[in-house]
Parts: sequence; C-alpha cells; structure tokens
Amino acid sequence: MIRVERLTGDALGAALEDVAQLRIEVFRAYPYLYDGDVAYERSYLQTYRDSADAILVGAFDGARLVGASTGTPMEDHAEFAGAFHGQDIELEEIFYCAESVLLPQYRGQGVGHAFFDAREAHGRDLGRRYSAFCGVIRPYDHPLKPGGYAPLDPFWRKRGYAPVDGAIARYCWKDIDQPAETDHALQFWMRTL
Repeated sequence: MIRVERLTGDALGAALEDVAQLRIEVFRAYPYLYDGDVAYERSYLQTYRDSADAILVGAFDGARLVGASTGTPMEDHAEFAGAFHGQDIELEEIFYCAESVLLPQYRGQGVGHAFFDAREAHGRDLGRRYSAFCGVIRPYDHPLKPGGYAPLDPFWRKRGYAPVDGAIARYCWKDIDQPAETDHALQFWMRTL
C-alpha cells in the first residue's frame, strides 16, 4: 500500500536527499536520459529548502520514499521563468509543478494523479491562478527511445493541461550518451486552477 503525504518546511528538507537519489535513478530513463550526480542534485534541490511556499509530495512504501513530486511559486525558478516572457501571464499567478519521479514498479496505481492533486491544491491555497510544468522535447526518432515508449501527453491532457505556445525553457544537463552537458528544450504545459 502506497502512502502519499504532503511535506513542507523541515519535513520537506529532511526528504531531499532521498529525492536526489530518485531523480538520478528515474530521470536516467528516456526521455530525460539524465546522467546525474548527488552534488548537482543537492545544489538544484536547494530551491525547495529556500522557498517558504515549496511543497514536496512524497509517495512512501512503508518508510521508504519511492516517489516524489515538487512544486514552488514560478518566480522561485528563475531558470525556467524566462519561458513566460511575452506570454501576458504574470509569474505571480503561476504555481510551478516541477519534477515528478516514481519508481517504475509503483506506476499505474494512481500516484501520478495524487501528485498533481496535492500540488494543484497547494497552488490554489497560495492564491495561484495557473498550474504549469515542463517536459523535455526529444525528436520522434531519437536513437535511445525505447520500443513501445508512450509519452505522458494523454495523461496530462486528461488533467486539463495543454502546451503553451512559445513557452519553451532551456536547460543544460549531461545525457547518458554524451561526454558533457548539452542544452535541452522543455515545453511548458499549463491549466487554470
């Protein structure tokens, strides 16, 4: 039985080491192909320690964190906020649903919906008008795309999200098949809360 909990403050901070490990493991798979390391993860996840309005939604199997989903006000993520320049939307209206990572053996049990439900509720509690997230854009014929790969677009659309025309973030990370970091495009999706 998977238990899903909303964590903030000290409880959020205490879980971030486990979140780092989950991000490294889950994002290694297609489509992210992320070749991560703990030092980078600690730096990246500092945003959630620093934000008084951050949330971590944890999925637990007993005491073990097997999935995590994070969110903060959009203005806490300057590296992604630039995608909304020229969109006629104020950053202060957007709640940013950042990563969602779940070990494969726990998928298909409603945890993804629970992650979005909790983050969207948190965004509404903060008075945000929109919920947004971004996903990496990969070419259809990417050589590391596994056979039978099914993108999450139908799941996101079912929850009311749609791509935001022109809202593309840029972010660098090292792919598992590359010798160094490369630039990646990420498409923002958004819905009204």
